[in-house]
Amino acid sequence: MKAKEIRGKYLRFFESKGHTIISSASIMPENDPSTLFTGSGMQPMVPYLLGEEHPAGTRLTDSQKSFRAGDIEDIGDNRHTTFFEMLGNWSLGDYFKKEQIKWMFEFLTEELKLDPKRIYVSVFRGDKKIDISRDDEAVGFWQEQFKNVGIDAQTVDNAEKKGMQEGRIFYYDEKENWWSRSGTPDNMPVGEPGGPDSEMFWDFGADLKIHENSPYRNQPCHPACDCGRFLEIGNNVFMEYIKTESGFQPLEKKNIDFGGGLERLAAAVLDNPDVFMGDLFEEIRLKLEELSGKKYNESDEVTNSFRIVMDHLRGATFIIGDNKGVVPSNTDQGYIVRRLIRRAVRYGKQLGIEKNNWTKEIAEVVINKYKDIYSELEENKSFILEQLDKEENQFSKTLEKGLRELEKGTDPFVLFTTYGFPIEMTQELAEEKGIKINIKDFEKKMKEHQELSRTASAGKFKGGLADHSEETTRLHTAAHLLLAALRKVLGNDVQQKGSNITAERLRFDFSYDEKMTDEQKLEVENLVNEAIQKDIRIICEEVPLSEAKEAGAVGAFESKYGERVKVYKIADEEKTFSYEICGGPHTERTGELGQFKITKEESSSAGVRRIKATLGIRIG
Repeated sequence: MKAKEIRGKYLRFFESKGHTIISSASIMPENDPSTLFTGSGMQPMVPYLLGEEHPAGTRLTDSQKSFRAGDIEDIGDNRHTTFFEMLGNWSLGDYFKKEQIKWMFEFLTEELKLDPKRIYVSVFRGDKKIDISRDDEAVGFWQEQFKNVGIDAQTVDNAEKKGMQEGRIFYYDEKENWWSRSGTPDNMPVGEPGGPDSEMFWDFGADLKIHENSPYRNQPCHPACDCGRFLEIGNNVFMEYIKTESGFQPLEKKNIDFGGGLERLAAAVLDNPDVFMGDLFEEIRLKLEELSGKKYNESDEVTNSFRIVMDHLRGATFIIGDNKGVVPSNTDQGYIVRRLIRRAVRYGKQLGIEKNNWTKEIAEVVINKYKDIYSELEENKSFILEQLDKEENQFSKTLEKGLRELEKGTDPFVLFTTYGFPIEMTQELAEEKGIKINIKDFEKKMKEHQELSRTASAGKFKGGLADHSEETTRLHTAAHLLLAALRKVLGNDVQQKGSNITAERLRFDFSYDEKMTDEQKLEVENLVNEAIQKDIRIICEEVPLSEAKEAGAVGAFESKYGERVKVYKIADEEKTFSYEICGGPHTERTGELGQFKITKEESSSAGVRRIKATLGIRIG
């Protein structure tokens, strides 16, 4: 069974259970300053999980393209990837544990034909500190499903110390089986929802706890350990509590949030613990063998390099190919793209690839593999190949010189600013050559230059959820007026390419080839402030997507909303200031925004400009 078939089966299965199939959101999150990338299927759904009505209803399903920069250091093993597809289904105050567990068991065992004897699950152990008991309700539903196929599903606690004990259902603490956007219950602020979860694992067999030199050889084996025998293939989140001043209270409307990695489900179906042996990587693997003259499994070192190159170039292709047009740079998402490409080139050299401009050949394979599902890759193909060529050429010219400078003892900060060496690569190269570098000194210098230091990026890359405070809501609403004003002043070809909003300012990226003049910036400011001064009521309409397009609605992020969309209209009797498809938070009137001021206009990347703006005192 190919991955495409698994993806299709999943979406059709939940469609048959009353779910609406929605498209993947952008891989770059909208209006979320806490994270660079969409790292899960849940992330774009947060407003709806927190109570906002979704235009497509209360039962939803999709396959979300996702990227986790924090996994870059883990690439090289058999199960981690930076880019992945997250299959998801949600109940927004509709069904709950019983239906979700029944359907997931049915999907895994009947649709994917996975042997139930090799499926294990985990549930929340409970926590006396927060007065939440262990999730015996979920246990009961799981036992019922296993009983239907003749399996006596025994529960086990303390498997971390005692091992499997012939169990089927395992209790773990909040570090393993609790979900909230802030992590464990102790870290959750008042007003945040969360709840226990139940993960599902595929057992590749006891023989996979193999190597005599394995760090796990003398430790008890259990589903949540890392010995390699078990692979987590999905997680059912039961969002049923909210944190209050007096402790945790039940939510009025309980939600289901399921996420399962397509690559991992495919590995289970194939019964091969190496996700890179699945068909999603097959053509990429063959092209890399052709380019390098080496075989994927000929040695551990070669296999490791293959995985890094395949993963990194697939991830870079999806990020560059996103409609927001990210290109390699030394900041934010561009920094990660640069790091991916340059790390891939370096490991390609270790594989013996002597050919120039070879990364685009891998990208073409990726595009062909995914273009039927993610059409933006084909639409942006020339842009993707151009950026890979440019970055590969630039890096190839500086690699040898940079290595010589490193051996001379050149400051890592100079290597970064002059030669474009990501600090992580400098650390890897230094370790290989036995050279010591001062990372603290590097971080201090990077902070002084207001660039991306490794320390600062660690939290940012972990991921997080949008801030829906009053300040960010005002700035998000102002972004609608800004886009409309830019299109009026600069032309209707202007498209939003991304935004980043904090409580203090709005950062807005848009497609345009030239620097704006002072006159153009002033005209944009005046148009936005005109709408604000008129204190116009903001109207939200829910209409079919086709109707919104026909009426001229602008929608840079429309793909995630389904067949029915929310359209926000800002108009008075004289003219329409903004008419845009959006799912984010908005003020009720424009007068709540305050004086709009552009503080900076600069280049973001090729063909993309960036505006930074603030709002002053509200008039309403």
